[in-house]
Amino acid sequence: MQLGSMPGSCWLILVLAVSSAAALADAATVEHTFNVATVSWPRICQPGNVSIPAVDGVPGPVIEACEGDTVVVHIINDSPYNVTVHWHGVFQRGTPWADGPEMVTQCPIRPGQRYTYRFAVSGQEGTLWWHAHSSFLRATVHGALIIRPRGGAAAAYPFPAPDGGEKTVILGEWWNNETVIDSNAIAVAYTINGKPGDLCACDTTPDRSARFEVTRNSTYLLRIINAALNTAFFFKVAGHTFTVVAADASYTDPYETDVIVIAPGQTVDALMSAGAAPGCYYMAISPYQSAFPPPPGGFNGNVTTALVEYSGASGGGGQPAMPAVPEPTDTDTANRFYTGMTGLLRPGRPTVPLAVDTRMFVTVGLGLRYPPSCDPTAAPPLPACQPIPIATMNNHSFVLPSTISMLDARYRDKAYGVYTSDFPVRPPVEFDYTNATREVLLGGAAAAALLFPGKPATRARKVGYNATVEMVLQNTALVGRESHPMHLHGFNFFVLAQGFGNYGDDDGERRLNLRNPQVRNTIAVPTGGWAVIRFVADNPGMWFMHCHIDSHMSIGLAMVFEVEDGPTPDTKLPAPPPDLPRC
Repeated sequence: MQLGSMPGSCWLILVLAVSSAAALADAATVEHTFNVATVSWPRICQPGNVSIPAVDGVPGPVIEACEGDTVVVHIINDSPYNVTVHWHGVFQRGTPWADGPEMVTQCPIRPGQRYTYRFAVSGQEGTLWWHAHSSFLRATVHGALIIRPRGGAAAAYPFPAPDGGEKTVILGEWWNNETVIDSNAIAVAYTINGKPGDLCACDTTPDRSARFEVTRNSTYLLRIINAALNTAFFFKVAGHTFTVVAADASYTDPYETDVIVIAPGQTVDALMSAGAAPGCYYMAISPYQSAFPPPPGGFNGNVTTALVEYSGASGGGGQPAMPAVPEPTDTDTANRFYTGMTGLLRPGRPTVPLAVDTRMFVTVGLGLRYPPSCDPTAAPPLPACQPIPIATMNNHSFVLPSTISMLDARYRDKAYGVYTSDFPVRPPVEFDYTNATREVLLGGAAAAALLFPGKPATRARKVGYNATVEMVLQNTALVGRESHPMHLHGFNFFVLAQGFGNYGDDDGERRLNLRNPQVRNTIAVPTGGWAVIRFVADNPGMWFMHCHIDSHMSIGLAMVFEVEDGPTPDTKLPAPPPDLPRC
């Protein structure tokens, strides 16, 4: 488990011979072997241990590479579960088969089998992460993926080099039950680098808190990753402030703040100066609960801590200083953070494309469906007819195929019966999306059609190679409002604007930042609001777009972009690797 500082230069496990061209002279291959196995892990607030799938504990190993390197990871599945691994935020240019989402780009690695992921990290720098992309296994199968500037020199950062070093901070959730987590379950605890912290009163183990040692008057780069399944967090350190310098491995203009807000799937790089009086301070995370009405079973409102300890500070057993944390429903603070950052303009880096080829207006939210055995027209309705939640994009609920992956079906020209390419560019009905009084606004058949969208299906949207795609992601209040962290595989996107209410009601289009917007791979669509993103589809393949709240993805909040081949051999879908798992 990686808790402390990381070295300033790349940790290369295996360096292979590369091209003699000067531009590639310092490129290398970084090789790891991950054994996904069942391990015995201490329960929190309950006696005994629980069996979980993991790679050397929770969180798993850190992968460190330099821009331009090739990463090779051998996955050995010694667990009793099907497993895939997604390299969250890696573009996978030319290696779409290595992206990892189960039944989208590959069939799972079966128990007792293995598969090797090979991909380059070209044109990317910063903090990304890796995680299982099968069922709910990423709760315990995850770790950091750090890409440094080529050569590993901290001086190459476009911000003051952190003279104190770097700290990796992985935020998570913990359940005491076995691996497969009920989508309505409530986490027993939140964790920082796998530990529940001092405030978890029922855990009295001596090492219950992650510790970060700092030296006074030094500056540290915090690489913060939200690996939680379902929870966004407020992040603070008592007596300290931050300068955000990157988000989702894309540099930002320096952004000063005393609180960081981070949704599931997102990463934030922030400088922290250890300028407080020598002593011990709590690093704290608390939940941002954006759902209204609140979840039926409630939520864990606890605060989780880690220790920031100044080296050489005299002891004394005093209580560490505690930051004031926001209220769980503090959407104003979340919105200030999410909208406060702008992208760092750098020579030679992509800028916002101004001409748009494909425009999409996509509603995201929750609906309802009846169980398959139900006959809702029966009188009286059967007990089995209690509607259950379903998630939708443009009134379509997504389901994974079961016999062949979508990418394999496309490559073999066997899409028929596996998926369709007709995901709509607009919702079927226009309405007051964020007004919860839907019965008044819609009425009758329209309300029923939107609330009960029908049988889940596997739908993709086909777009041409190099097309510029603009999506308005519009939250709905049909069942409830909630911030949805939407993650796009295979691409970064520009976040042009975001706001509350219905897009267009407040001249949203005139507010688009076409000069220096944030660049992300995961956008937290505001609760009861909207976001506008734009990207260039220059990466042939099948690319998953889904909510990174796993309880939402599992009930259908997803779709796929089918990006067509380009005109040259290196812009066409490559053949699958020979060891690709089969269904």
